[in-house]
Amino acid sequence: MMILWIIIAVILLVTLWFNIPYSPFKNQFRKDVAKRSSLSEQSDVVGSQHGFTKEVFAGLPPLLQNYLETCGYIGSPRKSVLNMEYKKVDFALGLNRPKLKIDYSQLDFADAPTRLAFIDSKMFGVPFQGYDYYIEGKGGMKGVLAKLFQLFDQTGKEMDKACLVTYLAEIIFLPEAMLQDFVAFNQIDGHTIEAKIEYKGVTASGKFHFNDVCEMICFSSDERGQSASDGTFEYIPWEAQCQEYKVYSDGIKRPTIFRAVWKYPDQDFVYFDGKISSVDGVEVK
Repeated sequence: MMILWIIIAVILLVTLWFNIPYSPFKNQFRKDVAKRSSLSEQSDVVGSQHGFTKEVFAGLPPLLQNYLETCGYIGSPRKSVLNMEYKKVDFALGLNRPKLKIDYSQLDFADAPTRLAFIDSKMFGVPFQGYDYYIEGKGGMKGVLAKLFQLFDQTGKEMDKACLVTYLAEIIFLPEAMLQDFVAFNQIDGHTIEAKIEYKGVTASGKFHFNDVCEMICFSSDERGQSASDGTFEYIPWEAQCQEYKVYSDGIKRPTIFRAVWKYPDQDFVYFDGKISSVDGVEVK
């Protein structure tokens, strides 16, 4: 009888641990966000009381200027942090693997290439959490099961570059970052902008593709390595696809659908397929 009560107690404790909001892993993410946000505020010489003007973007290619004006950034507050939230994203850890439903939170910072993102999900009822980061020129990806047991911790030069490419893809939604010295743009034609970024000795590049109404519909790059289970990297064409632009409650037009895709020779592997729930705390009207 005593053994039975011990088993029941263990089951109850495990169930409680799985369901309480606290997680050491997530707590570390929050601490990193708070620390980086504090540094960003200290270095923010713009101030949210000032709005973007056409003159601010005068040095950018005409296509980018049209995009920013068409999407409503002119007159909007100058912000140094981008916060995007997703709910119930279809997410796959690898090709031919089952997909998870995840909640995804990300923050990008404008004063220096920095990106912090957190995955919250469950695998067979057990909490699964992931942390993607690029900070001070170092990128990585961690994953834990049951809030405690590390599944993977990928770092290295390839991860540094891969994370920098991801930051570059999202810079289009953080205009303040587009004005920094670490990034450069070159208009190729009426629908394409080439972008290059350099930070702490690492360089990366890609192309922004726009439709006829100046919506950025795709970012493509051949420089984002994909990690294999044995820790090696292979370079496969990668795309960040944006769809269904709508006006958010702050008056800015943004996509509501975001997909991350590996372009294999024989198929497209969509490993992140999500609907954006909010940007900088605002939702679609």
